[in-house]
Parts: sequence; C-alpha cells; structure tokens
Amino acid sequence: MTANAFPPPKMGEPYLLTPGPLTTAYEVKQAMLKDWGSWDDDFRAMTRDMRHRLLALLGEGSEHYDCVPMQGSGSFCVEAMLGTFVPRDGKVLVLANGAYGLRAATTMDYLGRAKTLLDKGDYLPPRGDEVARILADDPAITHVLAIHCETSSGILNPIEEISEATYAAGRKLLIDSMSAFGAVPLEPTKIRFEAFVSSANKCIEGVPGFGFVIAKKALLESSKGNSHSLALDVHAQWANMEKTGQWRYTPPTHVVAAFIEALKLHEAEGGVAARGARYARNRDVMVAGMRGLGFETLLEARWLSPIIVTFFCPADPKFVFSTFYDLMKQKGFIIYPGKLTVVDSFRIGVIGRMDEHVMARVVEAAREALAEMGVDSAAPPAAALEERKKLAA
Repeated sequence: MTANAFPPPKMGEPYLLTPGPLTTAYEVKQAMLKDWGSWDDDFRAMTRDMRHRLLALLGEGSEHYDCVPMQGSGSFCVEAMLGTFVPRDGKVLVLANGAYGLRAATTMDYLGRAKTLLDKGDYLPPRGDEVARILADDPAITHVLAIHCETSSGILNPIEEISEATYAAGRKLLIDSMSAFGAVPLEPTKIRFEAFVSSANKCIEGVPGFGFVIAKKALLESSKGNSHSLALDVHAQWANMEKTGQWRYTPPTHVVAAFIEALKLHEAEGGVAARGARYARNRDVMVAGMRGLGFETLLEARWLSPIIVTFFCPADPKFVFSTFYDLMKQKGFIIYPGKLTVVDSFRIGVIGRMDEHVMARVVEAAREALAEMGVDSAAPPAAALEERKKLAA
C-alpha cells in the first residue's frame, strides 16, 4: 500500500483516532449532499440494497439471517436487541470487562429483565469455561450477552469459545459487535449466535445515525410482542420493512446514502479480511512506535484488538493528559480519553480511513508532544504494571 493511498481528510480536518465516529472517505461525505424522500421508491431501494450488502458480509450461512436497521446510536440497538429477543421471563448472563458490558447490564435493569453479571474488570476477557460453570449452576439463564470488542480497554473477546460454551449448555448467544463487525469475522458456520448488533460509524466507516440488528429469521418471526418499547421493537421494524420497504419512523436518509458508499468502498478494499488486515497493520505500527517512546499498553499483546488500544498515562508528573490531547489535536490527531476506573489511561483508535503511514505520523506527533511538555519518560507508574501482572496471572 502506497503512502498516499489514504489521503488526509479534506478541509483541514484532523484524523479521528477513536472507535467511532471516525475518519471517513471523501466519497462518503460527498454522498450526503443529496436529499432523499424516506417514502420514495429510490430510497426504499437503497434500504433494500444496504440490508443485502450487510448480510453478504456474514459469508456462508447468511441465508438464515435478516438485517434490520434501527435509528439511533449503538446503545439504542443493544437495548432494542435485548428488549425484543429476551422474553420477559427470560434471564441474561451479561459478560462484562469494561464500560459497554456494564452498560448492557444496566440496560437489563431498565428493561426489568433478570440478569446475572460476570464482571472481569478492565484487564481480562470472559472465558468459555467460566461461562460454562455459570450456566451449569443457574438453569434459569436463557441467554448470554457478549461484547465482541470491548473498546473501553481494547480487548477483543474470545467469542468463539463463549459461543461453544453457550450452546453446549443449550442457551442462546446475543452479541454486541458494535466495534468489530466489518473487520473481525463473524461467520455463522464458525460461530453460533442468534443475533448481533453493530453500527454505521464503526468498521464499515460510515457516519453516525443508525445501527443494525442481524438476527435469525426464525428469531425475528417468533419475537412479536416481546418488546418493552414502541420505537425499539426490532420485530415491528422488520415486519414493516418486509411489508412496505420503509422504515417505520423517519430514517436518517443522508446517513444511509453515506453508508452505502462506505459499503462499496469496503467491498472494493477486499471485504472483512482486507479491512481487518489494514487495521491490524495500523495497530502494530502504532503500538511498536508508542512502546519505543516508553508508553505501555494496558493489555497483554494477545488481547490487543485491531480496533483501539489503551495506554497507561506516563508516571512523569510533567505529563498532563489534557495538554497532551491539545498538542496531539494541534498536530492533526484527535485521541480518546481513558474509560477505566482503576488507572489513568488514554486510547488511540486504529480504525477509519487511514493506514500504517498515518499511524507512523501519530507516533511522531506523540514524540513531539512529549518533548514540548518536557516529559523525560513515558513509562507508566510501576504500580500500574504490577496491577496488570497480578490480575493477568
């Protein structure tokens, strides 16, 4: 890949080194310059095309699933999935190792559905044997909810072994693949699941405004009347789209047009495998460079996702994150604050319309920022490394 394969954002925009919203292609932005009627046949055709393209990303076995786009942010889709597919007398084992698993647990409380929470903290993923033990001890659990990539820490969770444990116990798996689908394979012939959710502004590199639920057709057909909500009823949205081709309520028309352009670019790049490979290269170049400056990752190497990486803040008292953030922004890169409760940290996303050449520039910008702050060492506090070592043991 050449150094100019991914030109800088237009109009002086900084690169967004976040897990979404993220840096988008100019063609994606340009697609939003036309207005669409939500009831018009042309827009109905766009919705139909989008649903088909998303299902195609599943690969073999996709014929058993259907795609239901839903207005709102990713959290809207998670709530919609849980509220529609978990019966009111069901019970969910929520697997958490960061903010988004905990948010799902809170969602269950709002829904008034029973839950059990496995909270692994910030450093470690939930494992299949843990899931198996919990399911064996509690026959009331009907579903397991897993986060594919927990972006508060950057962990890529072992979905395959979680799925195996879930179905070996005769239960059903729901997946929050918000920040992984499109770059990390989720193939029905290799990983069993009932449904998952993702979002327009993540690995497919669209803009914010809607998410989507991909679920087994049989599950969609059987879920009528489960939902707690009018607007977040996945079955009702699906039934209306099947009947009329329209969204039930006003759709984000411009965002859909942009997303279809993003899907075309995704296909042209080589699909899920190629997108994931580019993100992995981005991660490897950036992590190696940051470690060369003295920074250290929160996670051990085997758990680092090709989505976003969390770094400990340096122990040097001259390091002030807000100043570091401002300096990085001045140099053209918007990074992400930490979302951990145990240690001070920050995150650098590696997804979006950029490649490893951009990530090398990120490292150079960090080097310059440290020098301007007078930080002699980017090494983290010794106590933070000891905590990581203790918890990972």
